[in-house]
Amino acid sequence: MSFNKANPITSPAAPESVKWLPTSKREMERLGWDQLDVILVTGDAYVDHPSFGIAVIARLIQNYGYRVGILAQPNWRDDLRDFKKLGKPRLFFGVSAGNMDSMVNHYTAAKRLRSDDAYTPGGENGYRPDYAVNVYTSTLKKIYPEAFIILGGIEASLRRFAHYDYWADSVLPPILVSSQADLLIYGMAESALKQILELIDRNIPIQQLVTVPQTAFLWSDQKKIAPVKKWKTIELNSFESCRKTHLKYAENFKWIECESNKKNAARLLQKVEQKVLIVNPPEGEMKTEQLDKIYELPFNYLPHPKYNKRHAIPAYEMIKHSVNVHRGCFGGCSFCTISTHQGKNIISRSKKSILHEIHKIAELKDFKGYLSDLGGPSANMYRMTGVDKKTCDKCSKPSCIFPKVCKNLNISHGPLLDLYRKVNTLPFIKKAFVTSGIRYDLFGPESLIKYPENSDYLFQVMQHHVSGRLKVAPEHTSDRVLKMMRKPSFNLFKKLKSDFDRFNEQLKTRQQLIPYFISSHPGCELIDMVDLSIETQKLGYQLKQVQDFTPTPLTLATTIYHTGINPYDHKTVFVAKMKNDKDQQRKIFFWYLKQNRAWFNQLKKKLKKKTKKKVQKYCSIDR
Repeated sequence: MSFNKANPITSPAAPESVKWLPTSKREMERLGWDQLDVILVTGDAYVDHPSFGIAVIARLIQNYGYRVGILAQPNWRDDLRDFKKLGKPRLFFGVSAGNMDSMVNHYTAAKRLRSDDAYTPGGENGYRPDYAVNVYTSTLKKIYPEAFIILGGIEASLRRFAHYDYWADSVLPPILVSSQADLLIYGMAESALKQILELIDRNIPIQQLVTVPQTAFLWSDQKKIAPVKKWKTIELNSFESCRKTHLKYAENFKWIECESNKKNAARLLQKVEQKVLIVNPPEGEMKTEQLDKIYELPFNYLPHPKYNKRHAIPAYEMIKHSVNVHRGCFGGCSFCTISTHQGKNIISRSKKSILHEIHKIAELKDFKGYLSDLGGPSANMYRMTGVDKKTCDKCSKPSCIFPKVCKNLNISHGPLLDLYRKVNTLPFIKKAFVTSGIRYDLFGPESLIKYPENSDYLFQVMQHHVSGRLKVAPEHTSDRVLKMMRKPSFNLFKKLKSDFDRFNEQLKTRQQLIPYFISSHPGCELIDMVDLSIETQKLGYQLKQVQDFTPTPLTLATTIYHTGINPYDHKTVFVAKMKNDKDQQRKIFFWYLKQNRAWFNQLKKKLKKKTKKKVQKYCSIDR
């Protein structure tokens, strides 16, 4: 496939000078553009804010000197005019489902259709299809059979290998097969994007775009691909074998996770039908300076003007006055995709970059002096990296803090506290809230020996950065279940609660510590949920912030849910799969409701007979 240079036009606007990237032919004409280089298709409304992935990619492409437009939430049900309105791009279509996997966006853990969509004006649902990447790509291929299509975003990234899909309850092929796209860029791959743009712009054939890190593509199984000297190659179990055998699927996950966390990762191959999926290893770690440059891009921090007469976009309203201080998460929780998508290494922004963005937010018309969040994937991992980089380079563990905090990890909260203090001195800031999840195992008692400054973190957050509620995620009380989740002991939460209550008295405040919990996680049985209800009641809780486990592609928990096998030791694991089992576990959260009390008491008695473990009698509903 070759690519034609754009036709010359009279006095076109330079891409770098464009305030709003075009979403229609009329907007293109205003810019003097008759053809775009790249068209991005997304399942989200177009919000020009760095928290929206498609906006970041669009502004990057613009910054590289290319003409880029956006098809936001195109209608796939009618005559497909939305897919045609910007024409065919000179280089490629970039397709993303949006900031969320479209199936997670659409359905609850009980597989019920959600009534709303936070990424659509007014929170209305129905503006994106199920399996959005497949639908968008197949539609574009029908209209433009010769168009080059590149996938990106979280849906494509986490479905790049053969994967278990909870909603279909089956193992699906890699998304490049089902979508028929030409290339996939996974994770946070700004560097890969730039390389691909430059190669395609130079008319390099598709068959030669095979050595770019952090990309995936399909190759004929009859044709040998040239090895890359610096990359080792690992062949995974085939799609067909994973579909037939749980153990094969579990083995694949272990290989994928381990390689994802290595500095010198291998190229991974997986046979599927008559082709081979080839996934190149991740790009090298991004530097602070590179991340800062992304936040220097000319974002408007607003939804596109075409939405002005429609209702507000809930996801934007939630984050419009928030600041993300870093990328990545080294928690490695079994059920979470953040580490998988963003990487476990923390890439922190400079203080200068963060303060500059706060100044930009302060210029927004509706800003009243309150930052809704000064955080990140986790609130308190800013500037936390390995002390000895050589030790980190040899490590392939998915978590730096489970089963215990790595001795090589610098967990000083000093840089973050310094940042908080600097933000608090800004004259136009009344309060900067911290609403991202706080990892309380990072400032626990053991950390104070080496990092005494950590003792001040919770107090400072409570004094200056909480609106009345501090939310944390212990997720469970059972050590057995927590181990399966890769989460710390519940005893650490008890210590946090004790400190929180003590600081409340010192500050003369009535702030609340709100814990989040999950039911039906692999390894969790009814007896564990009963213990959870008892342990949390002892602490004075009647839980409301709870959720049922939702299996999502490319997580350890989902692999165990599907296979019933722990990939790391091949031991069988109990999984609550039946609707009745899941409903019962969730119902236990709400033991305190009048309609549940008799049922809960009967359940406890039944479990006492079936297990040797004695269920504690402490529970006010018995009295």
